[in-house]
Amino acid sequence: MPIGEITRGTTNTNRLRRVDRFITTLPALRRSADPLVVDLGYGASGVTAFELQHRLARVRADVEVIGLEISPDRVRTATEQLTRVRAGATTFSPDARVSFALGGFETPLPDGRLAAVIRAFNVLRQYDESDVPDAWRLMVSRLQPDGVLVEGTCNEIGRVSSWITVTSAGPQTFTISLRLSDLEKPSIVAERLPKSLIHHNVPGQPVHALLSELDRAWQHNAGVGVYGATQRWLASVEALDAAGWSILGARSRRRLGELTVPWAQVAPT
Repeated sequence: MPIGEITRGTTNTNRLRRVDRFITTLPALRRSADPLVVDLGYGASGVTAFELQHRLARVRADVEVIGLEISPDRVRTATEQLTRVRAGATTFSPDARVSFALGGFETPLPDGRLAAVIRAFNVLRQYDESDVPDAWRLMVSRLQPDGVLVEGTCNEIGRVSSWITVTSAGPQTFTISLRLSDLEKPSIVAERLPKSLIHHNVPGQPVHALLSELDRAWQHNAGVGVYGATQRWLASVEALDAAGWSILGARSRRRLGELTVPWAQVAPT
């Protein structure tokens, strides 16, 4: 039996574009001998799996995506969508390497294969925080030796998002990704933190310190906004770097509204 609980199933086109762009940069995908990626808990529509395959194929033409859902009805719906894709009735490639199957955190894969990447988005929000470590362990056990679990959440239209990368060595990084053009303050991401962090956004906890300092830097650099929201964001991230936060990733990622730090700097204490 699939392990887990049925989610609300909320699905929107382009909702997961931010995390998809991040996944394209992962060495686990780019270097894998078997670029198999799992979209775990894709929801009421299979569209996020099709979008994931389309985006990842730009850097790995041979990428394969398997969408897993705990609900048989959702698997049937996605399989019907796949039939339309195969018939050329959609904007997705008819030969896209996408399939759907029944499964939960145990991540069942055919022929004993292991995943290069598992994307589990908006899945753990409804669980207790105490459930997260076991869910992580189950999913990570289905990864290739250098594979990565990307677990996080976002708002309904994908403009506010955050996620954690997890490997066999445990959680590695924490990322927030925001639409900058209409951003009032970065701490809006507080309502979309992963389950392992959302209840720790309180004074005295590292993630609260990060968001508070980022808000201050964003406000301090308001004048830079005359050159555009991207320049204001870059200046804010540079201020965090100067304050001692270890900012990871290329500048090109930051220009997209991303900020990534080591998990150790935000892990609950």
